[in-house]
Amino acid sequence: MKRRDRTLILIILSGLILVAASIFVAIAMKKTVSFFYAPQDVAQNPPKIGTNVRLGGLVKSGSIIRGAEGKIDFIVTDGMAEIKVEYVGIAPDLFREGQGVIAEGQFISNDNFKASRILAKHDENYIPKEVATALKKSGQWKEPTSAAKYDGGRK
Repeated sequence: MKRRDRTLILIILSGLILVAASIFVAIAMKKTVSFFYAPQDVAQNPPKIGTNVRLGGLVKSGSIIRGAEGKIDFIVTDGMAEIKVEYVGIAPDLFREGQGVIAEGQFISNDNFKASRILAKHDENYIPKEVATALKKSGQWKEPTSAAKYDGGRK
């Protein structure tokens, strides 16, 4: 075999290995990637039941119901739509009504979400852009406090 033929075979094999590795990475990512939804997004285009997603918005005032054995039911809203959330576990210290929240889990119906993890946010600066836009449209947006605007002393 000529040197040119061996080089060509090596290039082809390297390309096939790269394609195979890319396919394996894509399959692995598909199983672990969580898409983000605001309640209005769910109302307009519901995700597939059982798909891992993140649901973000504000915890609706008066909606938190604490049950036995760490069960917490609450409603996430973006001012345009509402989703009921079920969670079993210890809630973060910052979790409370009127605060931003991101719940990771799966929809068990189009308006009922079972969270496996809750991330509480202390102000609107940490809410994803889509939710912040929806809150502004609905009039529920709260401007960040001066502490939230602190830039670390940079000018």
